[in-house]
Amino acid sequence: MTSSQTSVQLAYGRTGLDVELPTERTTVVRPVHAPAAADPSAVLRTALRSPVAGPPLREAVPAGARVAVSLCDGTRPQPREAMIQALLDELDGIVARQDVVLLVATGTHRGNTDAELRAMLGDHIVDSVRVINHDCRDPQMLTWCGTHGADVPVWLNRHWVEADVRITTGFVEPHFFAGFSGGPKLVAPGLAGLETVLTLHDAARIGSEAATWAVCEGNPVHDDVRAIAAATGVDFGFDVVLNAGQQIVAAFGGDVLAMHEAARALVRHTAMRPVDGLYDVVVTSNSGYPLDQNLYQAVKGISAAATIVKPGGLIICAAECVDGFPDHGSFRAELAAAASPIELLAQIARRTRTEPDQWQVQVLARTLLRARVGVHTTHLSAPELAQAHLHLVPDIAAAVRDELAAAGPDARVCVLPEGPQTIAFVELGAALE
Repeated sequence: MTSSQTSVQLAYGRTGLDVELPTERTTVVRPVHAPAAADPSAVLRTALRSPVAGPPLREAVPAGARVAVSLCDGTRPQPREAMIQALLDELDGIVARQDVVLLVATGTHRGNTDAELRAMLGDHIVDSVRVINHDCRDPQMLTWCGTHGADVPVWLNRHWVEADVRITTGFVEPHFFAGFSGGPKLVAPGLAGLETVLTLHDAARIGSEAATWAVCEGNPVHDDVRAIAAATGVDFGFDVVLNAGQQIVAAFGGDVLAMHEAARALVRHTAMRPVDGLYDVVVTSNSGYPLDQNLYQAVKGISAAATIVKPGGLIICAAECVDGFPDHGSFRAELAAAASPIELLAQIARRTRTEPDQWQVQVLARTLLRARVGVHTTHLSAPELAQAHLHLVPDIAAAVRDELAAAGPDARVCVLPEGPQTIAFVELGAALE
């Protein structure tokens, strides 16, 4: 007798990927459904006029002020055009557009091209407001701001520091070692110098048990991120919460730390989902485009699955990886530099500082010590994935079927269709081994 099948659509690239899995052995865990705002423009406007804490935006910005606005780069699904337009509309009559600079908070990522900026912001914004890609490696772009937090040397973008008014814009979702995205992260690491970012993301901080999903207070990474934002000054924070369709659900404005805390509370409710135990197989994604553009970013989806997989179990991550590893940076070389995950971690631990591409290597290596990891992708080959200590999964359904058969009749599979937008955890005090 053939068992019934459940069709699950994984967030994959721009179109999604349908997978058939055995109904009676499959648990699907999604974020709490959050309907899109009926009038996103009104929601954004309300956040600017009725902040969580502090004065409304128009009262926080003096007439004629020079305004710097930070925003996410092209690897993030922030609704930049809508948010920046809402800001510009609200500031109309207070500041001239030539006195506004939009700073793409790239962190250590590459800058976005003109075509990418136009896709992110629209021609009308790019052609009327100055837009600058932050470059953490360009000393001419940086200003020394002192030592803050737990001895973090802080260099920040000079356009940001020199502005009369500084505004962060972003979106809030769980982050695999910084707790949550958005808010103060749009200052550092977003607009920070390389030395600052390397310190924030050193092996000791990332290796802390508190440096994990949905933890901010007590997380050594986020504690320092908040300390830097507080010490160097943010005049207004502006964040949104998105649903699985990357639509605006809610918006928060005002004091950057207070509004971020309020946004985190909503995301914690929608994204943190309890399960009753560990699974033999966990199928995950990296939330589709633009987050699954490369394997480096896909480590987040893999890390989300690691919280609920049995030791020695199997994680399968569906990530399109149109940008490969990617080819720029040292991520690929770092992964290929050791014969095993244990050796990778040992190499990182021996270094006096952890380079950017080693952050994801460190997290991936820790996951590989717990479970086997396969990747379904149309842009990386089996030999290429083997360099990263991963294996290719051409057919997810077949791989799950084979693994369940090998694990026995009580084996189960959990699916996280939206990947790191859903952070599953074992409830009732069950601990990961």
